[in-house]
Amino acid sequence: MHRQSIDDKILVKIKKAKRGTLFFIEDFLAFGNARAVAKALERLVNNGGISRVARGIYAVLQTDPVLGNIQPSAEQIAEVIRKRDKARIIPTGILALNALGLSTQIPLNLVYLTDGSARTVDLGKRKIKFKRTSPKNLAAIGEISGLVIQALK
Repeated sequence: MHRQSIDDKILVKIKKAKRGTLFFIEDFLAFGNARAVAKALERLVNNGGISRVARGIYAVLQTDPVLGNIQPSAEQIAEVIRKRDKARIIPTGILALNALGLSTQIPLNLVYLTDGSARTVDLGKRKIKFKRTSPKNLAAIGEISGLVIQALK
């Protein structure tokens, strides 16, 4: 009887999800310990089965006939990290102004206030920065009012 390798189990799980879905190492810990899973993901990236979007974040990228592989947006990555950490996030500065349509500038580095852990996610030329803040700064009622408060600051 042939036992499935960690690589095979990971590929099966990824193939079941739709293209563009983002995965973390933690999503595959049922198949082995963190080191073994990380090594298997590294092998899959080297074989071209999946793509590494950022450190610890992987995806089977969506493809376009003209553009080729489409990387997930920084906003999508921030949202997936928010869901994983069960944290609240609010865009700040130019990102908040852009989200409200008050500015046409698109920031290179996205800055979010969070009640989760502070961290910086490196996406090559772009970065997502999560700044820890007190819960009262995230207490705005509704998404729009939170954006307006941050845009005004």
